[in-house]
Amino acid sequence: MEKYITQEGLEKLKKELIFLKETKRKEIAERLEKCLAFGDLTENSEYHETKEAQGFLEGRILELEDLVKNAVIVPEETKNQFAQVGSTVLVKAGEATEEFKIVGAEEADPIAGKISADSPLGKALINQPKGVVVEINTPSGRMHYKIVKIE
Repeated sequence: MEKYITQEGLEKLKKELIFLKETKRKEIAERLEKCLAFGDLTENSEYHETKEAQGFLEGRILELEDLVKNAVIVPEETKNQFAQVGSTVLVKAGEATEEFKIVGAEEADPIAGKISADSPLGKALINQPKGVVVEINTPSGRMHYKIVKIE
């Protein structure tokens, strides 16, 4: 399945993948060797914790490999007519204005102003032009956001 991501986000995922494969795998292998040196593994809690950590690590590596393999790079230079993945959108909600960058799910970081295209607000903004008011349902009620600027 295709995963939409910016070039910056893809580079970040690749760096994490390299780190996990080259550094974390070695660390876990060294921990396992130490555990094996203790002999009986049936009651060795450190061994079992390390094996569990190894499972999580290998799962994350597989997930990252899949993301990198199926990544569809979204060009940073969008037409600025419609909000897309990779667009930076300035919206107004009531008197407050906020700026969001629409990114793929793996890059989302709401605190840093990066919202997923799969989030309720992201879905509402996608393919909308400047000037449109979008409405989303939130736990505190309906919110209206007016698109002020698209970059």
